[in-house]
Amino acid sequence: MSEIKKTNYGVYSALIDQYLEYKRSLGFKMGKNCECYLRLFDRFTIDRGEERVGISKELMDEWSKFRPNESEMTRYARLSAIKAFSVYLVILGYEAYIPKLPKFKYTFTPHIYTQSELSAIFRECDKLMPRQNRIGCPIHIMPTLIRMLYGTGIRISEALSLTHGDVNVETGILWLRNCKNGRERIVPMSTTLTEVCKDYIAYKERLGLNVEPQKKFFVSRKGEIQEDLVREYFKTVLYKAGISQNCRLHDLRHTAASNALIKMSSSGMDLYSSLPILMTYLGHQSLRATSQYLHITYELYPQLLKKVNEIGKYVFPEICYEIENEEEL
Repeated sequence: MSEIKKTNYGVYSALIDQYLEYKRSLGFKMGKNCECYLRLFDRFTIDRGEERVGISKELMDEWSKFRPNESEMTRYARLSAIKAFSVYLVILGYEAYIPKLPKFKYTFTPHIYTQSELSAIFRECDKLMPRQNRIGCPIHIMPTLIRMLYGTGIRISEALSLTHGDVNVETGILWLRNCKNGRERIVPMSTTLTEVCKDYIAYKERLGLNVEPQKKFFVSRKGEIQEDLVREYFKTVLYKAGISQNCRLHDLRHTAASNALIKMSSSGMDLYSSLPILMTYLGHQSLRATSQYLHITYELYPQLLKKVNEIGKYVFPEICYEIENEEEL
C-alpha cells in the first residue's frame, strides 16, 4: 500500500501522530499499512466535515462499509487499525465508539517450495549480474540473502536490519534486534550458511564496502536496501527459474517452518510438543500463529497426521474383559 502524505490535516491528525509515537515507544513496529489506514481515516473525517474529536457509532459504521474491490482481509485490517486508535482515544478521555471486529478467517495458503524449486532459485540467484557492470549494485546481496531467508526462516525486514555485529560468523549466530513484535531473539545458522556469510563478507571487502560491526550487513554502495527492491529481484529469479509469479518472497519463511516440522517429525518428536520450540525460533508471540504451519504441513504431507495418531494411539489403555452374555455387546 502506498504511503499517504499529510497534505491536509483533520481533527485527528495530531492525535494520530501522538498515537503512533506512543505505540512505537512501546516497541510496536506500526508499519506503513497501519499508518496508512489511520491517515485514510483522517482524510475520511475531513471529507465528512468532522470538526471535533469523538468517534461516534455512525462514523464507525460508515468507515466499516466495504469498499469497491476490497477483500475481507483488507477490510479487517482497516477496521482493526481504527479500533485500536479508538481505544487510545478513550484512554485519553475522549468519547469514542469501540466496534466489534467482524469474524475473519485467514484462508490463504502459502506456497511451499520443493527442493527442486529451491535449487533452481539458488542457482538463478548466483547467476544474477549487475546491469552495465555496475559493481556494488544491490543485486549482489541476493545469493546470500535468499539462502539466509530460507536457512533461518527470518523475515525480510529482520534480515535487512542486521548489522555486521549481529552476524557472528565465528559462532554461527544471528542476533535479531528489530523484530516484528519488538523483541530481540537469537537464531542459529547452519555450517553451510555460516560459510556463505563468510564468503559474502570477503566479497564486500573486495568491493571496498564497510564491514565494521555497526554497519548494515546487506547494503549497496548507495546505502540501505529497501524490501520492495528485493522483492523485485526475487520476481526476476522466480521467472528465470520457471516458478509461478504468484509465489512470494515470504513463502521462503513458510517453507523453512514447514520443513522444520517435517524434520522434527521424522526424528520422532511429537509435533505438538515441538510447536513451542518453533514458536520461539520464528519469533511468534503465541502458539496460535505457529499452529498455522502445522495445518499447512498436514495439507502437504497427510502422512504426518497418521504419525501423530500413532503417537497417541496408546494414550488411553484398552480395556479387555470376557463377555459372559451376548447381550452385553
